[in-house]
Amino acid sequence: MEWVIPFHLDFMKENHHQIKNIAILGSTGSIGRQTLDVCQEYPDRLRPTVLVAGRKVEELAAQALQWHPKLVVIANPTLETRLASQLSGTDIAVASGEQAIKDAMSADFVDIVVTATVGYSGLAPTLAAIEAGKEIALANKETLVVAGELVTRKLSKSKSTVIPVDSEHSAIYQCLVGETPESVKKLIITASGGPFRTWSLDQIRNATRADALRHPNWSMGAKITIDSATMVNKAFEIIEARWLFGIEADHIEAIVHPQSIVHSMVEFVDGSVKAQLGTPDMRGPIRYALAGATRRATSSKGLDFSTLSTLTFEQPDTSRFPGITLARLSLERGGLVPCVINAANEIAVASFLEDKIRFIDIYPLIINAVTTMDTDILHPGYDDYVECNLVTRQRTAEMVEKLATTSVFTF
Repeated sequence: MEWVIPFHLDFMKENHHQIKNIAILGSTGSIGRQTLDVCQEYPDRLRPTVLVAGRKVEELAAQALQWHPKLVVIANPTLETRLASQLSGTDIAVASGEQAIKDAMSADFVDIVVTATVGYSGLAPTLAAIEAGKEIALANKETLVVAGELVTRKLSKSKSTVIPVDSEHSAIYQCLVGETPESVKKLIITASGGPFRTWSLDQIRNATRADALRHPNWSMGAKITIDSATMVNKAFEIIEARWLFGIEADHIEAIVHPQSIVHSMVEFVDGSVKAQLGTPDMRGPIRYALAGATRRATSSKGLDFSTLSTLTFEQPDTSRFPGITLARLSLERGGLVPCVINAANEIAVASFLEDKIRFIDIYPLIINAVTTMDTDILHPGYDDYVECNLVTRQRTAEMVEKLATTSVFTF
């Protein structure tokens, strides 16, 4: 067992007089907006110099006018002219498209890259940031879900450093600081259980989009909220933990913790357990990552233990939430299987949010993709992932259209 990310933090010691230049991939999303909140807390330490968004032109322009970055990039090239017109009269550079996003990662005015995009879109720019040797605050779990082997291989040859931003992985990271790999027995990732934790299977079968988006604890984007409801996100977090920390899957487990106060735990070989506790607020993990895994004073409200009468834990019910079983399938079979699962899930979730399929159709669509796609390449390269992602999306979209006419699965 060997750490993939370093825990001897001398390399990250912060010069408290130096401003860190930040590139935020997905600045108009939930994590991106909260990253800007953290930057606002520490204007003498953190400066957004690159803002990247997918389609939200007005919000991206408003952010640019507030923060005056050197560069803004809109992923959709057809929106570049519209964005440029809203920033006319400023000295802010405007660009668009995938190549422009990747090029921004190697800019000399970027020190830290915050990967806050959702889904597969985070892979290419994260690889570009690794090639450029940037510090990375990783909030895009799909990067490691899709291509964990490739990403860790690239990291081993780069001066790039990674600190996780996901609350669960930030918690594990914090619990592991000062420990040795051989002292670790198990990583325990907590899950809220989502909006359907207490629902029967019959109730879940009739769940609506509004039901699934009603998360009890966290305020998140639509896609990750649905992933929480299916518990696919917990499968993804197990896969991400395997690659982040270099620990095999049989030493990682998930447990439901409805209060979302214990963000994750580490059990050690001597029987002791470390847990990281905090309010369900992503600004904490973001703050920790941007400070180079050190702690900064904040005025944000901390835990009030007088209000915490109980902290409870329970095993996840895979009969109602089979999505969590995808972690074992992915890690046992390896190769392109995780890429297939992620691509099929992204199409299935988007289709559910567009009312094209039922909530209970999401998991069968993923399994259909795994059983029909060719995933035999044992050690895929980047081009293999690109092709696999594209074909899986096309086939899953075709299956969604088939469902729209038949209303039932025939596979």
